Amino acid sequence: MIRLEHLVSYTNNLLESNLQDYCPNGLQVEGKGEVRRLVSGVTASLALLEAAIAAQADAILVHHGYFWRGENPCITGLKQQRLRLLMAHDISLLAYHLPLDDHPVYGNNIQLGKRLGFKAEGKFGTPGQPPVAWHGQLTIPMTGQAFAQHLSERLGRVPLHIPGKIEPIRSIGWCSGAAQAYIEQAALLGLDAYVTGEVSEQTVHIARETGIHFFAAGHHATERYGAPALAGHLAEMFQLEHEFIDIDNPA
Repeated sequence: MIRLEHLVSYTNNLLESNLQDYCPNGLQVEGKGEVRRLVSGVTASLALLEAAIAAQADAILVHHGYFWRGENPCITGLKQQRLRLLMAHDISLLAYHLPLDDHPVYGNNIQLGKRLGFKAEGKFGTPGQPPVAWHGQLTIPMTGQAFAQHLSERLGRVPLHIPGKIEPIRSIGWCSGAAQAYIEQAALLGLDAYVTGEVSEQTVHIARETGIHFFAAGHHATERYGAPALAGHLAEMFQLEHEFIDIDNPA
């Protein structure tokens, strides 16, 4: 068991980041003062909240929380339902967006790379901004088709594959979630392939014209690993009970 303020302070310091984000990071909804049982998940959807209540959670830790920049600030509709449920059961909500993507040990990106067997070598991103994407090597070179099958087996999701010109794939870039915009930087680095969660219309043309293999493996599927890794660390550090609850999402 740990006091909520101590848990939040430790986690905030652990995930300290200079990235400009689209939402507040840290404690978004305050519940009971002590935490014994922690539930982690990807998104603070109503389904996750209901599952956490059934699991008798004192706090929930997620990647996608609430209060996004540009959204309606009024507590109505779905937002009201979710917040009312949390507050009625005195459950705290901790949410970490870009800081959780970026963390070098527990982050979505480094954990995704480990899941897929990548040898991480460095980071890259948009010039003039802190880098968040990673690049490295496959431990075993694969054809584009074989690598698509590897993604499917490891992530449980058949990826969209835009074939590239280099076979087999040896060098790889990756960034979880909606990071398709980094494909041009991946191509400029001379990488054989780039993996992310989502695809845009223009991404396909960029992949074809640069010759880089592109794989869109699913936003949710690529961001399932940071929250449980972080929560598992917190559980071990503070002797908490922890359960990761995966609410399936095909997006």
